[in-house]
Amino acid sequence: MAIEFNTIQKEGLSVQIANAIRDAILEGRLAGEERLPSEADLAERFGVSRSTVREALKRLAAQNLIRSERGSSGGAFVNRITWPEAQDNLVTMTRLLIGMNDIPLEDAIEARFALETSALPLAAEKCSEVDLEGLRAEIDRQRDPQTSDETFCASDVAFHSIIAQATGNPLLTFQLSAAFEAMQPLMNMLVYRLRDRERIAEHHEALCEALERRDCACAMTSLESLFAYTRELAAQRRKPKAS
Repeated sequence: MAIEFNTIQKEGLSVQIANAIRDAILEGRLAGEERLPSEADLAERFGVSRSTVREALKRLAAQNLIRSERGSSGGAFVNRITWPEAQDNLVTMTRLLIGMNDIPLEDAIEARFALETSALPLAAEKCSEVDLEGLRAEIDRQRDPQTSDETFCASDVAFHSIIAQATGNPLLTFQLSAAFEAMQPLMNMLVYRLRDRERIAEHHEALCEALERRDCACAMTSLESLFAYTRELAAQRRKPKAS
């Protein structure tokens, strides 16, 4: 059993036990789908009551790190978290951090474009025809006069998420797509009434064409222009209304 037992103290036992098991999972000493020892076995190993172990397992289940199964072959098992589940968690946490800590819009914009800039070289090198078709489809959606504000915002997120996917790197795609999904709606909802849709579509088209030519320098220039325009919109939003 690859869980550390020798650091448990007397206060907050259930929290400490949960943390010990959590560390074993995060460090790979407990693998996905691995079955944990029974409550009785864990209680004996940690030198605590079964109720304390049960409380620790509840904490881990609340974090989606383990699940319980009934029956003769049941017990507590380490969850194998999927990419979509992990991305949903990251998006939720990022949105909470932004919303609860009063992150300035300018900081969110800066972070979002810095992340995408880091992805452009790989996207320019590896983008496929499927990726390009996806980018073009989003541009068409953005230029459709029947597209609602909400759909336009969603299309904007989708466009930049496709660029992340075009890198061909699953971990980079996970990080970037989650960041775009978490931050872009905040920026969209704050500035969408100010922005020119056609101008956004033009920036996106220039970026798509550069990626199609695998011209990273031109793609960088197009993204920098979009960044400048977005910052311009944020500055307009800050201006006091004329009385």
